[in-house]
Amino acid sequence: MYAYIYGKITHIEPTYVVLENQGVGYLIITPNSYRYKLNQEALIHTHHYVREDVDNLYGFMSLDEKKLFIKLISVSGIGPKSALSILASGETDNIIYAIESSDVKYLTKFPGIGPKSAQQIILDLKGKVDKIELGTPEADEVRQALEALGYSNTEITKTLKKLDQDKPIEERVKQALSILMK
Repeated sequence: MYAYIYGKITHIEPTYVVLENQGVGYLIITPNSYRYKLNQEALIHTHHYVREDVDNLYGFMSLDEKKLFIKLISVSGIGPKSALSILASGETDNIIYAIESSDVKYLTKFPGIGPKSAQQIILDLKGKVDKIELGTPEADEVRQALEALGYSNTEITKTLKKLDQDKPIEERVKQALSILMK
């Protein structure tokens, strides 16, 4: 329904913010509302979640965070509350890496996620979340170069985190190859 909303943060609570846009205050549930500042102009990527007794608007600082939330709530037994606790406590790329590398221990550190839930997340999402594109268009170019050379998305995602982002694309590809050859 709403891809994103741009406006001014007029109220902050532990679980949500109110974002005012053209005189309408949208109550948006967020993974960590204290990342926002009062009276700050913000663009919040939103997901409208409707079930029998629930009609909520969830918001995220980045499109990657939103995509991961949607993937997480598609897992059997993982609802919005659990997905938010995962996103509030972890970095998007670390969560994706944990899923792709079947790291149950990492996933069980989040509130409300036990070993069974962690294994279900891995079972349902492994091989699917590594397709979430992270980073800048330049990182996408480095990713495409490495994919063309036959490296897996998991290897590429892990390597992209280690690159010096201040270097030109050609230098980053060389640096990535050096890391991957070790």
